[in-house]
Amino acid sequence: MRFMVIVKASESTEAGRLPSPELLDAMNVFNEELEKAGMLVAAEGLQPSAKGARISFAGPKPVVTDGPFSETKELVGGFWIIQAASREDAVAWIARAPFRDGEQVEIRPFYEPEDFGAAVLEQAARLGDQGARG
Repeated sequence: MRFMVIVKASESTEAGRLPSPELLDAMNVFNEELEKAGMLVAAEGLQPSAKGARISFAGPKPVVTDGPFSETKELVGGFWIIQAASREDAVAWIARAPFRDGEQVEIRPFYEPEDFGAAVLEQAARLGDQGARG
C-alpha cells in the first residue's frame, strides 16, 4: 500500500527557516533507512506558502490567490510517499521520524486502481501499455 505522509507547516517553516543541521542529518539517516527498507518513494520539503498560490474553482472562472496563507495549521510543510505493508507498518515507521519540537504529521493511504473497480483497472492497463510503447 502507498501512503502519503503529510508534514504540517509551522511558524518556522512558513518563515522560511530551514531545519537545523542536526535535524537535517537525522532526517537524512531516517530517509536512508526508509530507502534501504524499500519503502521510500519520494520525500520533499516545501517552500513557504508566501511563494505559492491557491486556485479556487467556485464559479465560471478560476480565482487565483497569492500566498502567504494565514492558517498555518492547515498548510503542508513537506511530505513523504512511502510503500508499506499496512497502515500499522506505515505508522510504526513514521513514528521513528526524528521530529521532537511539536511537529505533526498525517498519514493517509492513496486510492489504488483496484479501489475503483474493473473499468479503472482496464484503463490503467491501457495507459501502462501506452507508456511502455512511448
